[in-house]
Amino acid sequence: MLKNPIPKVTNKLQYRAIGIINGKYVPNDSHQLNRGFLSDDNGERIETVVLGKALSLLKKHIDLNKSYYWIVYPKNKNTQNLHLQIAGVWHPYQLNDFPNDSSETNFPKLLEKLDLKDNYFSVRGDLVYVNTQKKEVVIKICFAPEPNNLKNKNFKLVIKGEISLNLLNSFISLDVNRDGNALKLIRYEVIEKDFSKNN
Repeated sequence: MLKNPIPKVTNKLQYRAIGIINGKYVPNDSHQLNRGFLSDDNGERIETVVLGKALSLLKKHIDLNKSYYWIVYPKNKNTQNLHLQIAGVWHPYQLNDFPNDSSETNFPKLLEKLDLKDNYFSVRGDLVYVNTQKKEVVIKICFAPEPNNLKNKNFKLVIKGEISLNLLNSFISLDVNRDGNALKLIRYEVIEKDFSKNN
């Protein structure tokens, strides 16, 4: 069974911001692997941290001289400075129970089978801001607060693209592509209109 790096949504109003990027991870310091940057095929660098669960994977299975498909969470303050958090690695053979069929080593083709491609992001959340002049939108992503955790984990993502002002406060699902350090809207779907007003 080919494992999808970006799982299907389990709930209509599920928040998320997750993507897949092919590149080399370069740590800032060989003694501290959790901070560094991802370097893509064009030599573009994106500031990156490795989350705890992915760190042991990195130490045990990853050759830092090779490129991998990384499963990442995006963060940004504007459209110029993307920041990534590595949550895992998509490698259909080594890390999944998928038979190692050498005819299937074309990862881009395997991704296509899953309707995915390099630099693709799935973003779902509340449309909280539209800048028609700059052609930018801001999506608020909320995580259900855990009872013991008072710190709210909501964050906002700035995406290049145009969405109608009439859709402010709607819950929307977006297909987004990374372009350099910016996230660009490909298409969107309104899941629930006037969502934030009702909550």
